[in-house]
Amino acid sequence: MYYQIVSFNYKTCSLQEREAIAFHSQEEIKEFLNYLTEFDSIVEAFVINTCNRVEIVTASKDEFATYHAILGLLSKHKNVNFYELEKKAKRYENKEAIKHFFSVISSLDSMVVGEAQITGQVKEGYNLSLKNKTAGSELGKLLQFGIRCAAKVRNVTNISEHPISIASVAVAQAEEELSSLSGMVGVVIGTGEMGRLAAKHLLRLGADVLLVSRNKNKALTLASELGENVKVGTFDKIPYYLNKYRLLFSATASKDPIITKEMVEEKNIKRLWFDMAIPRDIDDEIPVEDVKIYRIDDLQEISKRNHALRKEQAYIAMEVVENFTDEFFKYMQALRVEPFIKQMRLFIKEIVQEETKRVIKKGFLPKEYEKNILHFGEQLFDKFLHNPTKRLRALSKEKEGSLLTEAIQEIFLFERKDKK
Repeated sequence: MYYQIVSFNYKTCSLQEREAIAFHSQEEIKEFLNYLTEFDSIVEAFVINTCNRVEIVTASKDEFATYHAILGLLSKHKNVNFYELEKKAKRYENKEAIKHFFSVISSLDSMVVGEAQITGQVKEGYNLSLKNKTAGSELGKLLQFGIRCAAKVRNVTNISEHPISIASVAVAQAEEELSSLSGMVGVVIGTGEMGRLAAKHLLRLGADVLLVSRNKNKALTLASELGENVKVGTFDKIPYYLNKYRLLFSATASKDPIITKEMVEEKNIKRLWFDMAIPRDIDDEIPVEDVKIYRIDDLQEISKRNHALRKEQAYIAMEVVENFTDEFFKYMQALRVEPFIKQMRLFIKEIVQEETKRVIKKGFLPKEYEKNILHFGEQLFDKFLHNPTKRLRALSKEKEGSLLTEAIQEIFLFERKDKK
């Protein structure tokens, strides 16, 4: 079994390129996974789908076939040229895939190092696929080690001491530009995790929040949770809010912009808007000069400063990732050698039984000796295999252990289950 991750993220893809391949609903992800796992080479798969990355995580029988199946299906599904996708794709295999996965779930590969959301987003991606029956124990083991790795990173570093997210960076940027948010009203469109975080950070800095959602019940529930300084607006009044208040934070799951140039009026106020959605919530062609718009990629410089401040802690965290990668790799190799050892012993037992029956049938030995001969033959081979088996278990934990096991399987002509 091989692990592979095909990654499209903020490091290799522009905002527009990420928008082109982003998934817009759970149903769309499930449809993609259903087609993907129909390929013979792919045993399990799930998708990490966030504002900064689309990553397809797989357990497969054939790395080459899996990689091209992912790109081919994504190209067809998203109507994006295959070769353009290939240029932007970052491919990780086996040990590098494991290390990359642990870095992602521990928030070391995030635009904002230490941001609090990613671990939950990875779990959600796996759980969606698990319920869809397109992921199972192979990727489940990887996830469990990843969660442990992320927890260890948080425990041994202060990288998440003050949880950071794109939403918190946006609010911090607003405070930096306006000096103070106390007494201001921040319009927050969207009641997902990004909207929730933006509202919390605005409240922490003394601003009031006007919460807007297509689903008014969700907005009312979140407002009740956040407290009395949160009011609920209505979606149809967004044009009014845009032209009344200075601060806007938008993070919806809409496929098309919800804020268009026709909605915006000239006002004698400096307005600051943060578009935290992929695809974008705010139209590119806003004509009004007094509106300054920040998009996700505009916050990258802030995240770089954040990374510089946490660089020492990031080095410590990467040591944790390296250790967990080695531990997981050894664990998986050890797991895979046990079925082989069992199969080898059964194979030898069958030979002893066949040969015993043959010599008795030919009259070389009397029938009454059958049990003793069987016992003697099995004991002989057990003793012969004791040291090689012990050594094989030890070697399976080494870097080249899987190659050694495969070589022995080829020598003994054992058929591996994953190649059936």
